[in-house]
Order: sequence, then C-alpha cells, then structure tokens
Amino acid sequence: MNIYLISFAITTPMQRLLYILAYPILWLLSILPMRILYIKSTALYFLVYYVVGYRKKVVKDNLVLVFPEKTQEERNLIAQKFFKHLCDIIFETLKSFTISEKEIRKRFVVTNAEILDPYYKNDRSILLMAGHYGNWEWSGILNKLMQHQAHAVYKPLGSKQFDALVKKTREHFGGIIVSNKKIVPVLFRKWKKGIKTLTYILSDQTPKLGAFKHRDRFMGIDVPVFTGTEELAKKLDFSVLYLKVEKVKRGYYTATFVPMVDNPKEYPDFQITRMFFDALEAQIREKPEYYLWSHKRWKLRNN
Repeated sequence: MNIYLISFAITTPMQRLLYILAYPILWLLSILPMRILYIKSTALYFLVYYVVGYRKKVVKDNLVLVFPEKTQEERNLIAQKFFKHLCDIIFETLKSFTISEKEIRKRFVVTNAEILDPYYKNDRSILLMAGHYGNWEWSGILNKLMQHQAHAVYKPLGSKQFDALVKKTREHFGGIIVSNKKIVPVLFRKWKKGIKTLTYILSDQTPKLGAFKHRDRFMGIDVPVFTGTEELAKKLDFSVLYLKVEKVKRGYYTATFVPMVDNPKEYPDFQITRMFFDALEAQIREKPEYYLWSHKRWKLRNN
C-alpha cells in the first residue's frame, strides 16, 4: 500500500466524497516549493514521532529483530532518522502530482544511463528490480531516459478515485503503470509483438500467506519472498538489473543501474531472487534509515 494513503472501510459514495474533499488540498500542497514542503515535513515528523506514534512500535520491533547487535540508543537513532525520511517521502510523493521534468531530473539523477545502450543494441527487454529504499516514487522519470517502453508494477488501491490519482501521478512522465495481476499478460503480449520494454518492479514485497513458493533470509530472518520477477525473467528471457537508489541529501537522490543477469534461464531457481536481496541488504546495512521500516515485512517469519 502507498505510504501516504490510508485504507478506509467505507462505502463507495463516501470514498468519492473523501476524494472530492482531499484532492484540492493535495494539489495545493503539490504546487508549493520544495523548501516549504520540507518545513511541513519537519512539523509532520514531530507530530508523527512524538505525538501520534504512527507505527513506532512496528519500526522499533523491526529494528530489534534485524539489528540485535546494535545498542538500543543506536536503534532509536535509526528510528528517528527513518521517520524524518518517511515524512520527506510523503511530501515528495505529493510533489509528484505537479513536479516538472526539469526539477525532478535535478533531484533524481541517474548516474549511468549509458549502461543501457548494449541492451538497446541487442534488443534485450529488462526487468528492473528495486526495493522500498530511498525514494521509489520518483522513479517515473526513468521513462524519459530510455529507448525501451517503460512500465512499472503496482498494487491497485481499494478506492477507484485514489487509484486513478496514483496511476495518473506515476504516469506523469509517460511510463505505463500496470497492476500486479495484469503485468504478466501485458508483457507477454508485447514480447510476442517484439516490443522491447523496461519494467520496474518493487521486489521486496511481502507475499500473502499461502501464496508464495519460496522462503529465504532477508536481513538474517527467514521469511517468504516474492519470486515473480525471477519467474517472469526466465519465462520471457529478459535481462535483470537492480536499481540502486541512494539519498545524497534532503530532496536529492541518485539512481544507478546495476547489471545482474542476462541469461536468466541458466541460473538455478531462486538464485536471482537471492542476488536481489543481497544487493538490497548491502544498502540497508550501510544506511538503514532509508529503508521502509514501517512495513510489516517480517510478520510471516519463522521463529
């Protein structure tokens, strides 16, 4: 679920009313300069962390689980930095509604777009694996930097109005947003037609109970893992890359394409998935405050 939207158990008419009331506020916030939004982000941090305590226990429990070797003071500092980053992400996502291409190119810089040239030359479609690290919402600008047709996979929201808003926002720079239930037939049809694609997939999602094929260790904890990206790569013989997003400073990120696999069918089952988690874990251990700790990623762990 998108971190800035909350699920409501309400009727469709009430969802429409909520959307009608919320949209003007979200749009007005979106047109504010980033410096103003970051002032609001700081205020939201104090409210969320010190007053409301939104998912504070989830975050701290996750940190105790994956960083038992750290002191309580060290984990508390990570939690504080994470909530500051989370509030920044909320307002950066709101800014996505109206942000210009010029501004987002300045704030979300791809360091090695030229690395994709051999894939264009060899007519190789790409699956781009990424995690909930840094800022995943600004990745839509990738469409402006490549020759392949860009897609991104997402999980539809319960509210049709807010779902349409999310799709519109993420397609702001011309990429195609496809639901997780439709991505396989969509890519298969384009593969049959010879259309080359690059598909962005957040691959650290938590599979539903009873709906997973494999367990592995993520940050040292045995959990179910999402293997759909690897299975799709093998089925369609797509190359696999990792998108390494790093936060340079507040409001500024770099994104680096990291080649992983060009011949997926030659790899044993689940090895590509393991490679992805190794890459993501390395980032988390280096700067843990930029991972999405408020997600119950380890709820289905084996004790």
